[in-house]
Amino acid sequence: MSLNKDSILHATNRGLNVFKHFMGSRFNKIGKSFKSPFYQDNQASCYVYLDKKSNIYKFKDFGDAEYSGDCFFFVGKIFGISCEDRSDFIRILEIIDIELGLCLEDQRQKVDHVIRDNKGIVTVASKIPSIHDGFETAKNKLPIQYKEFNETELAFWKQYGIGDEVLKRFNVCSIDTYFGVSKENKEFFLKSTIEQPIFGYQGRRYTKLYRPNSPFRFLYTGEMTENYIFGLEQLPVRGDIIFITGGEKDVLSLVSHGFHAICLNSETAHIPKNLLRGLSYRFKHITILYDSDETGKNSMEKLTKDYKSFHLKSLLLPLPGTKKSKDISDFFKLGHSADDLMMLFLEMLDNLYEETLSVMKSCEIDFDNPPKAPEPVITINDVTIGTPGNLVCVAGAEGSGKTNYLGGLLSGAIKPEDEVIDTLGTYVKQNEFNKAVLLYDTEQSEYQLYKNFSYIIKRATLSNPPSWFKTFGLVGISRNERMNLILESMDRLYYEHGGIHMVVIDGIADLLNGVNDEESSVKLIEELFRMAAIYNTCIICVVHMAPSGMKLRGHLGSEVQRKAAGILLIEKETNVNCSVVKALKVRDGSPLDVPLIQFGWSKTEGRHVFLGEKSKEASESRKLSELTEVAKVIFAKKPNVSPGELVKLVMEEMDVKERMARNYIKFMKDHDIISKSATGNSDYSLPFPPF
Repeated sequence: MSLNKDSILHATNRGLNVFKHFMGSRFNKIGKSFKSPFYQDNQASCYVYLDKKSNIYKFKDFGDAEYSGDCFFFVGKIFGISCEDRSDFIRILEIIDIELGLCLEDQRQKVDHVIRDNKGIVTVASKIPSIHDGFETAKNKLPIQYKEFNETELAFWKQYGIGDEVLKRFNVCSIDTYFGVSKENKEFFLKSTIEQPIFGYQGRRYTKLYRPNSPFRFLYTGEMTENYIFGLEQLPVRGDIIFITGGEKDVLSLVSHGFHAICLNSETAHIPKNLLRGLSYRFKHITILYDSDETGKNSMEKLTKDYKSFHLKSLLLPLPGTKKSKDISDFFKLGHSADDLMMLFLEMLDNLYEETLSVMKSCEIDFDNPPKAPEPVITINDVTIGTPGNLVCVAGAEGSGKTNYLGGLLSGAIKPEDEVIDTLGTYVKQNEFNKAVLLYDTEQSEYQLYKNFSYIIKRATLSNPPSWFKTFGLVGISRNERMNLILESMDRLYYEHGGIHMVVIDGIADLLNGVNDEESSVKLIEELFRMAAIYNTCIICVVHMAPSGMKLRGHLGSEVQRKAAGILLIEKETNVNCSVVKALKVRDGSPLDVPLIQFGWSKTEGRHVFLGEKSKEASESRKLSELTEVAKVIFAKKPNVSPGELVKLVMEEMDVKERMARNYIKFMKDHDIISKSATGNSDYSLPFPPF
C-alpha cells in the first residue's frame, strides 16, 4: 500500500481517527459540540460529523468558518501547512502516517522522502533539467553553479558552532558563481572568492543567496513564498522550547547547540497566526530571540504585545547591540555555551514566575526548621507510581495504608544508588541523574506533612533530603490558584534539575470545585497528561472510588480512568493486620492476572514491610468475585445480550481492549457466571436461578 489521500482515509475510518488522535479528550463523541482547539473559545461550537456527500469525516467550527474542513485541512492548520500546495499536502500525509503509526509509505515514496529532506545531496538524474526552473537568470546562462565547501568556508560556519551535518540537514550549499538580472534588466555576475564567499539557503522553488562579507548580503532567486519560514520542516513533532530568531545563521547556530529554532525573512516580518497556533500545540515555550539592537528589541516588544493570547516570551541577549555583537550567532561566537543560553532562559522564567516562586517558597517544607506540633489531625495522604510520559492513579479509603505504601515508593525514588531498601513489593526505577522528585499536598496540615516527609527520608536511609526532592503543602492556597502554582513550579524545577523523575499530587480533586465538573475535569487531566509527555515524567494522582468499587468517582474519575496508564487500589484486610494492593488497570494484559501485593506493620523493623504476594487461590477468588459483579451490572440493564454486544459492554465497563474482554467472557462462561439464553439463539444471560 502507498501513502496517498485514499489510503489515509481507509486506514483512519474515513479520517475520524485523525481527529481523535490530535484532539484527545476534547473530542469525545460524533455530533457532540466542543470548544475550538485553535483559539480561546467561550462557547462549544465545534463538531466532527460524517459528510454524506464525500463519505468522510469533517471538522465544523460555527464560531469561525475559517477552521472548517477535513482531517487533512485540520492537520495542516495545526502544523502551519497549506493543503493547496502539492508538496505541502504530501508533508501533511507524512505527518498523519507517522503520528498515527500507519506505516503506509512504500519504498518508492521513502526514497523520494529522503531525496526531498536531503536536497542538494541526493540527486535524481531524471530531475536534473528541471532543477533551475523558476530562476530569474541571464539569457542562456546557468543561474547557479555549486561547489563543495572549502576549508575557509567551513571555518566561517564553525566559529558559530555550525558543523557540516547541520549545513546538510538544512540544505545550505556553497555557490561558485551566479548569473542574474537586476531590476533594471541588466545582467550581472557574482563569483565566490576567499574574501567574498557565497552561500545558498535552498528551498523547494527558490534559493536565498547569502554573502556575509558584502554590503548587500542577500539576494533571492526563484519563487519566494510570501510567508518565508526557514527551519520549519526540520522541527520535531513535539518539544519544549522553540525559538523564533532573526536569521538563517541564527537558526543554524541554535540547532547546532541543541535547540529548536525557525526564522522569518526579517525581524520586522509579520508572523502568521496559523503558524503560532500550530507551534503552541507542539511546544511549551514559544520564545522570540531577536537581535539586541533597537530594531530587535522593538520588534520583540511589539510581537509579545500583539500576540498576547499565544503567551509569547521574549529573551534579550546581554550583548551591546553593535554590528558584530548583537545576535545569538555572535553570542556563541564569543565563546558562550548552550548552558549559558539556558541560564538566560531560566532567568527569564524567574522574572515571569517571580510571584509564583515567592508563593511556592513559603509553601516549601523546611526540613531543618520543623513547624511547632499542633493538635493531632486525621489526614488522607495520596501518592502514586508510574512510567515516564503517563499518568498513574492510586485509590483507597481512609486508613487503608496509602500513606505508608506511597511513602515507600517515594523513598525508592530518592534513595542512594547503592542502597537496597524495602519499597513494599513494588519496583521503583533508580533516579540515577538526580532529576527533580516533587510532592504536592493539598489536604494535610503542615506538621503532619513534615512527619510524612521525615518518614520518607528515614526509609531512604538518608539523614537529610536531597536538594532535588521538594515537598510543598498547598492546604492554605485557594483551589483556583493551586493548579497554576503546580504547573509553573514544575516548569522551573524541570530546567533547574535537568528533568523530573516523579511528581506526586496528593489530592487532585482539591484542584477543582467538584469532581462532577466535566469541563474542568477534562481540562485538568488533559493538562497533566500534556505535562507528563513534555517533561517525560510520571505524574501520580489520587481519586476516590465509586460505590461499585470498579470505577473512579465522578467525571474527574472517568477522565483519570481513561487517560491513566495504570490504576492501583489500596484496601485494608478485615481479618488480618495488613493492606493489599490491587491493580484495576494496566497498560498491557489483564489487571485481574496481576498478583495481589501485601504489606503491613513489623514490630521488629518498626515500620511497614512487604509481606509477599497473596495465594493463587485468593487471586482466582478475586477474579471470580469482580467478574460476577461486572455481569450483574451489565445484565441488570438488559436480560439478554448478544455476543458482540457483550464484548463491547465488558470493554466499556472494565476499560479493557477487545482481546481481554473476550478472555473475561470465556472465564465467565467457564465458571457459570453467564450462560446461553433460554431463547434458543446465541444471546447470553445470567444463569437461572441467578447467583
